[in-house]
Amino acid sequence: MVTHAACAPQEAAPPLPRDGLPEGFRIGFDSRLRRLDGGRTLLGGAPTRLLRLTPAGAAAVDRWAAGSTPTGEAERALARRLVTAGLAHPLPPAGPLPPGSVTVVIPVRDRAAQLARCLDALHPCGARTIVVDDGSRDAAAIGRAAAAAGAEVIRHAQARGPAAARNSGLDRSETPLVAFVDSDCVPEAGWLERLAAHFADPSLAAVAPRIVAAPPARQSWLARYEADRSPLDMGARPGAVGPARPVPYVPSAALLVRRAALEGGFDDHLRVGEDVDLAWRLHDTGWTVRYDPAVIVAHEHRETLGPWLRQRFAYGTSAAALAERHPEKLPAIVLSPWSAATFALLAARRPRAATTAAMLGTMTVRVRLGRSLPPAVSTRLTADVLAWTTRSLSVALTRNWLPLSLAAAVTSRRARRGLALAGLLARAPELRRETQRLPLPLALTLGTADDAAYAAGLWSGCIRHRCPAPLLPALRR
Repeated sequence: MVTHAACAPQEAAPPLPRDGLPEGFRIGFDSRLRRLDGGRTLLGGAPTRLLRLTPAGAAAVDRWAAGSTPTGEAERALARRLVTAGLAHPLPPAGPLPPGSVTVVIPVRDRAAQLARCLDALHPCGARTIVVDDGSRDAAAIGRAAAAAGAEVIRHAQARGPAAARNSGLDRSETPLVAFVDSDCVPEAGWLERLAAHFADPSLAAVAPRIVAAPPARQSWLARYEADRSPLDMGARPGAVGPARPVPYVPSAALLVRRAALEGGFDDHLRVGEDVDLAWRLHDTGWTVRYDPAVIVAHEHRETLGPWLRQRFAYGTSAAALAERHPEKLPAIVLSPWSAATFALLAARRPRAATTAAMLGTMTVRVRLGRSLPPAVSTRLTADVLAWTTRSLSVALTRNWLPLSLAAAVTSRRARRGLALAGLLARAPELRRETQRLPLPLALTLGTADDAAYAAGLWSGCIRHRCPAPLLPALRR
């Protein structure tokens, strides 16, 4: 068994990707990418950057957009640069799963029926499977489900948490790749082959599929809410994973990893948030973690109110422990100096001064990204930042700062109106979705309960750890 200290760095460092994108990889361009100046200038990424291309580079990008594969050292180096900047995403070639390349590890506790269903879905991949029974009350039922599928079993006499269970399976595995799958997941056919193809890139440590809600046993309002707003579903856009990125973390409910990169394993002191911690440690040591939403794994979500609220509370408690391990990476909100000034002036009812601050923001964008940037583009970028900041402030007011917001709302009509508006703005993306399955009042009610449970867990964790970092804003350029 491997024991892991909090914040222990990975022992293996990744090879530096100096040789460009691997041969055979195509690239897909990020949906937020903007091509300017006849395709010679690329604008996008996270953080936003401006990349100017030579005529040959622009022509190569045109070919890749039409489906061609980068060829030659120069093209593959440019493709790597676009992927590293977040302007594009790698599309590995399809291929069979090499025999003996993957071990599947399934942590489980008291879910024999779900385990049997998961094992049945995994059977076609033919990989070695290890079931880690983390202190189940009916160990015999777990053993029978594993034996029926030809899986090995590791037994913990007492429950030690999902991180420790995964580490036990990791310690027993010997293959280059290890897939972690929770017992309440059902992967789609071919999922391992498609994820494993990414590991032709030597800088990649882990890749995660998209986690979607499995068809519920009954069509309840809570099941419909989870299908639209599950915290495990990281959305339809691919990307590299890391703090302050569009995909900040990926859940370990389904995750394929390079065993050599996980010498530090999961932090088994964490009962919640161990997947966030792992992704950020890998990122900090130079490895790449990638999210590929083209690969789907269904997950059985909570369908009753009590367990659902307890889960959200538990998620909130993880923030303080993560902030201790990763200082400055988990603030309540990140503000640029000019956007902070704009909103402070608006709050002080000084709209003209706020407009001036926003105009200064536009000038800052032009200076930082280049004076040749068209004024309309820099204005649009400034508007995007203000819109993003507006929603981030709304989320902070209704989640991180909810106790303070409620205290202010008790004594101030203006604060009550502001909190109600923040609640609407915080949920605007979800309410705009075409897949919205709930009436608006019910969606707002569940969203408020979701935020309140998370906020209660957040404040509980911050008090217990004496760590206020997740409650404080950060000012960064």
